[in-house]
Amino acid sequence: MTKNTPNAQKLSIKNAITPPIPKHLEHINVWSAGIDIGATSHFVAVPEGCDEKTVREFKTFTTGLNELADWLKQCGIKTVAMESTGVYWIPVYELLEKKGFDVKLVDARQVKNVSGRKTDVLDCQWIQQLHTYGLLNGAFRPTDEICELRAYIRQRSMLVKSASRHIQQMQKALTQMNLQLHHVISDITGDTGMKIIRAIDKGERDPVVLAEHRDRRCKRSVDDIKAALTGNYRAEHLFCLKQSLELYDLFQEKIQACDSEIESKMAKLTTDSRVVDVPTNELSPSKKKASKNAPDFNLGSELHRLTGVDLLAVPGINTVSAMQLMGEIGFDMTRWNNAKQFASWLGLCPGNKVSGGKRLSGKTKPSNNRAASTLRMAASTLYRSPTALGAYLRRLKAHKGPMKAITATAHKLAKIIYNMLRHGSEYMEAGQQYYEEQYRDRSIRNLNKRAAELGLKLVEMT
Repeated sequence: MTKNTPNAQKLSIKNAITPPIPKHLEHINVWSAGIDIGATSHFVAVPEGCDEKTVREFKTFTTGLNELADWLKQCGIKTVAMESTGVYWIPVYELLEKKGFDVKLVDARQVKNVSGRKTDVLDCQWIQQLHTYGLLNGAFRPTDEICELRAYIRQRSMLVKSASRHIQQMQKALTQMNLQLHHVISDITGDTGMKIIRAIDKGERDPVVLAEHRDRRCKRSVDDIKAALTGNYRAEHLFCLKQSLELYDLFQEKIQACDSEIESKMAKLTTDSRVVDVPTNELSPSKKKASKNAPDFNLGSELHRLTGVDLLAVPGINTVSAMQLMGEIGFDMTRWNNAKQFASWLGLCPGNKVSGGKRLSGKTKPSNNRAASTLRMAASTLYRSPTALGAYLRRLKAHKGPMKAITATAHKLAKIIYNMLRHGSEYMEAGQQYYEEQYRDRSIRNLNKRAAELGLKLVEMT
């Protein structure tokens, strides 16, 4: 029988009172790596013992990325975490995912290192350490099919913006020649406007002949249009008009090419189970006025086929905005647990910056989420809408200002769209009057509660 020495007793006491390792500090991802993404090279860190060098630098060329993947395979790495830096992470992410690694794209705010220790080597080691303990959450990234569709939709949006710049240049050239066409027609790219501009480009100068291109649906008379087309034609301004028109036509051709690709990609996507037995020609989405920049094909019916619900019934949502939303978030809403989490991911929830029991700020977090921008744009169109959301926007604008009102309305739109896509529930418009009645009842209840706290009682006036 051995005799307990004082040192052994101290050691046993020390081991007895040693607290267990917190669960969030356990080694969850043992075979993990961290990558610091750069424009010319990537720094990769692996755990100790995997290789003689735990940090290596790889060039961003494709050969360098293949060497990076081979080295991670050699080290036995199973999961990789990387920071979302610009667009430089995309080739690395796609290649490693193709090689079979579990790749997590991490928000830069989660891997912010201690100030004063900012180097590429320390950054990749810090990312690897955080990922080892399971302290990093992967960012949302849709499936490959949705990523392909998103690329076409984003390209189309860029082309539409570029075409709009050339519309402005055409209008500027007309104004410099004192051709006040935009004062007599609402849109110079409509049927009347484009016929007149193309006639001017071909050499026609007589205002009487130009005014004959007036469409019968135009509200202004022929005399008004003729008076607006009497101007001072100068060669330099005609040259600018000609080039702007040619560029506008070129961008329209590219937009149509994008529409063809979007239509073919959507046709390959799986139909929602709720409408799998319904023929496409029997789908009847809401009859909204089509957007001028909407694709040529029947986008509303295609979206109804893929989602199983009528997104166009939501106020402020048209075919283009619905297409942009589906291109950003996809059709699988199970990636978010509930509507609140979805709105938080969009960056539409108010902030919760609190210190010492005092709320310091309620600003939303900075974000460049394209889906959130689309919802804000949809909310901004509801100022004159006779709907419940329109009444909510107008009331909040009077109290909080236009920016906060738009963000709050976009938050409501996000929750509505989430519930529609997740649970298959259709949107039912209650109307402005219903909202006003609900708001009045809620205000009366709050006043009664406040009066009861003060020992008073409200009396309704008859």
